[in-house]
Amino acid sequence: MMLRVGLTGDLGSGKSTVARMLAERGAVVLSSDEMGRAMMRPGERAYAQIVEAFGDDVVAEDGSLDRKKLAALAFDAKLPRIEELNAIIHPAVIDAQGKQLAELEGTNPEAIAVVESALIFSTQHAPRGNWRDRFDCVVVVDAPEEVKIERFVDRIAAGRPLSAEEREGFEADARRRLQIQHATVYPADCLVLHNDGDVEFLEQQVAAVWEQLQQLQRADRKR
Repeated sequence: MMLRVGLTGDLGSGKSTVARMLAERGAVVLSSDEMGRAMMRPGERAYAQIVEAFGDDVVAEDGSLDRKKLAALAFDAKLPRIEELNAIIHPAVIDAQGKQLAELEGTNPEAIAVVESALIFSTQHAPRGNWRDRFDCVVVVDAPEEVKIERFVDRIAAGRPLSAEEREGFEADARRRLQIQHATVYPADCLVLHNDGDVEFLEQQVAAVWEQLQQLQRADRKR
């Protein structure tokens, strides 16, 4: 029987790195971000809904969505509209994930399927049931807040030097986003990875969690 695993964590926690490490060990990884980006392409239903809700200002010259402008509106300090955006994207992504997982179980019933998503617990827009209806277990990646912020800024900078003003702005943006995500309370039965050390330390934790996931799958087979 296929094991369905949710993989979550705040911005900058390192969940994408963990997803890669799990994939290297044999997990089949589905990325919610990649699904969401695909659904926001011109011609897709979510694209039309976003333009209708947020206006033509979020459309770039080439017709694609200007993700920076859209993010600025979604995480605006005075009038955040993230839930408005989530209401468009989340139901479609969760529905697509359900279909992909059903197809995978049909073709590879022994798989350990990992769905990488930042909002497994906090989304208000899941179309059916709660997370326990979707996953057999959830892995949470955690890190100190300042580490998350530093990772976020480094990713945005993409290697280019930042002025003090730019860095301050990116750090403030990260804190706003984390403040929204911090409303989440993780259930006690989650598997937690602490990504506050070097890559080797994280690898050791991922190896231990992978063994736990394999044990869970073996236990399911015996039922």
